Amino acid sequence: MGKRGPRSFTEEFRREAVRLAMEGERAVPAIAAELGISGTTLRNWIKTQPKAALTTRGQVMSLEEENRRLRRENDRLREEREILKKATAFFAKGAR
Repeated sequence: MGKRGPRSFTEEFRREAVRLAMEGERAVPAIAAELGISGTTLRNWIKTQPKAALTTRGQVMSLEEENRRLRRENDRLREEREILKKATAFFAKGAR
């Protein structure tokens, strides 16, 4: 038998393999074996993916979205704290 050259995979196949690996439900070697590739190949594909494309559990959030969410939460928590301060002062007055 003759020696075969390196196999080529479509970009879609690579992206799907990386997505499956990043979901974290199974180990990388198990996913690679299921797809018929080596674990090293899959790890290399994961390393070469753009950071924005790598997701955990399929969730991608840009830094701007994360900052907006955290700012809204921070504002809400400040308001709650002020309400609690006022309520504490009100009830402390009544206890005297």
